Amino acid sequence: MKLRKKRGNPFGDSTASSDIAFLLIIYFIVIAGFNVNKGFLMNLPAKDSTRLIQKDDLLRFELDGNGQIIYRNEIRDFSFAEQEIGAAVANNPNLAVMLSIDPAAPWQNVVSFVETAQKCKIDSFSFSMKKSGEGR
Repeated sequence: MKLRKKRGNPFGDSTASSDIAFLLIIYFIVIAGFNVNKGFLMNLPAKDSTRLIQKDDLLRFELDGNGQIIYRNEIRDFSFAEQEIGAAVANNPNLAVMLSIDPAAPWQNVVSFVETAQKCKIDSFSFSMKKSGEGR
């Protein structure tokens, strides 16, 4: 009489190998360092707060359809905007910067302006989209 040899799975039960694989995945996820992009961190006002801004505390910029910065009806560059905002913040800590954006403006320029305002440590920043056909 011949005895049959059982051909078995080297892991025995397949659930054990899947459990080990799952635990290894969890382990590598935990030890891996994640690079989290935090975006723009700006303080938002409280829901119920009302803040009055004086006319002298407001610095207005425009971004036209070509992505150029307009300040007091003159086309300027981003370095000028950074210098102007930095000087204004030094003289007036309650400064609020307002950016009016043309809908055709490249979004990278909008992001660059927000980064500029963030570098200058602006506490109050506002931006709005112009309506289609609205001029300077």
